[in-house]
Amino acid sequence: MAKTSKPRATRRTALVTGASTGIGAAFARRLARDDHDLIIVARGRDRLDELATTLRAEHGGDVEVLPADLTHPAELRVVEKVVADADLDLLVNNAGFGTVGTFAQLDPAKEEEEIRLNVIALLRLTRAALPRMIARHRGAVINVSSMAAFQPAPYNATYGATKAFVNSFTEALYEELRGTGVAVQALCPGFTRTEFQQRAGVDVSDIPSFVWMTGEAVVDASLSALRSGELICVPGLANRALMTLTGAVPRSIARRVAGTLGRRVAR
Repeated sequence: MAKTSKPRATRRTALVTGASTGIGAAFARRLARDDHDLIIVARGRDRLDELATTLRAEHGGDVEVLPADLTHPAELRVVEKVVADADLDLLVNNAGFGTVGTFAQLDPAKEEEEIRLNVIALLRLTRAALPRMIARHRGAVINVSSMAAFQPAPYNATYGATKAFVNSFTEALYEELRGTGVAVQALCPGFTRTEFQQRAGVDVSDIPSFVWMTGEAVVDASLSALRSGELICVPGLANRALMTLTGAVPRSIARRVAGTLGRRVAR
């Protein structure tokens, strides 16, 4: 039986990119449960339709399906217009992917596509959302980054660089938006049980179980941090300990350790 939803005037609206799987789908499920109407974006319509049907049945809210490949400029512009015209309370820039391997041997077209999705799409959608949020003195943007943002990522070089951009960009926006009523967050998960590693071709067989988190736990941490006004959210004790350790050692050592680990997961 569908949940009885709140009156439309009291509901909030969120748009989530990369919503068909993983952390994006976990955001969609949690936000629907928390009485948000949703616009869910991903490349594949079938998974979006399946998720939307489930969320409508379980929570009774509005769920708009918006299939789009955000690496294609024309499709990105369609989503930009939706973002700009909607009274969004929350934008979750979750869509992204990574490539693994020696940079000199990777397909440069795929690396460029990675930058278009992880950086350009995030930048443009954030720009589309902010004017309306600022005018209403409320709203929030969650930019999904990564633990890879905190140090160079050998064998994952483009991905790490895109996430370093996300952190720097979001930190700068935080200061620009001070006093506007609009919040921003850089969410930096570590190893999360999603399809990300499989798609990237990462061998995670040697990664200990205690460092893994579920998408739901990452989302819980993110939304809790957003309520507290935290700019950088690193979910999980193991990830926070690793971030502290990384910041405490010389960058040259952090880079060498990251390179050793990168060779192992890229083999």
